[in-house]
Amino acid sequence: MDTQIAAAPLVTDHRRRFILFLFLMAAMFMATLDNQIVATALPTIVGEFGHLERFSWVGSAYLLAVSAVMPLYGKLGDLFGRKYVMMAAIMIFTVGSAVCGLAVSMNTLIAARVLQGLGGGGIMVSIFAVNADLFEPRERARYQSYSSLVLMASGAIGPVLGGAMSDLFGWRSIFLVNVPIGFVVLVGLALMLPYRKPNRRPKIDYAGALLLALTTASIVLAADGSQVFGSLVAPQSLAIMALGVAAAIGWIFVERRAAEPIVPLSLFRNSTFSLLLIMSIMSGAIGIGMVNYFALFLQTTTGLSPSAAGAFFILLTGGIVCGSLSAGRIISITGRYKPFAIASLTCSAIAFVLLTQVHVGTPVMVIGAVMALHGFGVGLAQQVPVIGVQNAAPARDVGAATGSVTLSRMGGASIAISIYGAIIGSQLGKTGLSIPGVTDIEQLTPKMLAALPEQVRQAVADVYANAFTPLFIASCAIALIGLCAALMLKPTQLPRVVEVRPPASAEAAE
Repeated sequence: MDTQIAAAPLVTDHRRRFILFLFLMAAMFMATLDNQIVATALPTIVGEFGHLERFSWVGSAYLLAVSAVMPLYGKLGDLFGRKYVMMAAIMIFTVGSAVCGLAVSMNTLIAARVLQGLGGGGIMVSIFAVNADLFEPRERARYQSYSSLVLMASGAIGPVLGGAMSDLFGWRSIFLVNVPIGFVVLVGLALMLPYRKPNRRPKIDYAGALLLALTTASIVLAADGSQVFGSLVAPQSLAIMALGVAAAIGWIFVERRAAEPIVPLSLFRNSTFSLLLIMSIMSGAIGIGMVNYFALFLQTTTGLSPSAAGAFFILLTGGIVCGSLSAGRIISITGRYKPFAIASLTCSAIAFVLLTQVHVGTPVMVIGAVMALHGFGVGLAQQVPVIGVQNAAPARDVGAATGSVTLSRMGGASIAISIYGAIIGSQLGKTGLSIPGVTDIEQLTPKMLAALPEQVRQAVADVYANAFTPLFIASCAIALIGLCAALMLKPTQLPRVVEVRPPASAEAAE
């Protein structure tokens, strides 16, 4: 029997905790919706400002900034207390949103997106860290499952909402709507969230923060090199990879000597932390990285329209919701999260094996059922890495651990998207040139595909089906790597007993 004791929750009143949780979810929805909602408005923005060659930077600038600051915000919360660090992140994001909405050129918009990302990265990390203060570990598992629903909802309605708001109110509205939401959340947190002052003297590791930011930004930018620079082996991409390697080596050297390292290297000596980090990278690769490729697969191999293909994502999202809610409730009762890590990656591995057998003519409902199985698997372990590292890390390093695992998921997705794109591109390059009447198979839109003669359309579908087979094999291999890490996890049980601390404690909320 595990006799571990959990720290006292920051807020003991259940009603107040629930209202605070709603404010946190509003902030999360605002930050995660942003990239999704911008995607459908980008053609309109380019139509007004021009500079099509900078199209991809509107999304990449935000992603780079988010990745660079995630670990830093986690550590700042550990050093200075999470309340004001999170409020600062929301304020930066809100100001960045206002500047985006008032942008006068493409360069201004890209710069404002960087500012937005500097706040958005802090929001994502701080929310999970504040949850660790508000809820004891078992209760946290249930509430983290609700957080997963917010993440899924933003992904599901973001593109539709972005297109609708652009048409009705203009593209600037998709940014300006964040301003009142951010203001309400700021006021709510200021009035209701207590400040717990850390019992330690703040010492900021500036060198470690800069080197880690360079490392993470280099990984994301190098992974996106095919879109930003035209090729993964372009001179710019290779230079960025070299910079990332040098920054990573420098970061390890600095962190070994820093009094308050951004990510304490001692965390990596804990096998649970390291294994959950590996699992998070693999889960990000197959959970987030596969989304766009599922859409491409459906439209090219089944002939579904974009709207019909989008409807199939209800099955994927529904699976995630069912898996996440089920796992959250059972973990809160049993305190065991390892079985869900194993079941999650097993479901995804089986789903990808089944997808390798899909061919042109396979009933679309069979494909939908496999997507639902994969979604259920993703949902089962949606909150496991965060809960696991927060339980494994010392209380003084919970923010740094949360930032690390959140960043690892995003890094896994970024790298996987690049790998998947390279696989599809190489496969289409081998076989796509032999189709009569098709000059460039990669330039075919769903509308153009529907207009082709039946025989040509069938040939294109066959080529895409064959191209996706090695992609699904690679995804299955990624899931199996994550499964190996899950199997090696210790059978930890989350704490059951809540320690009641006297008000005079140095850790008590002020």
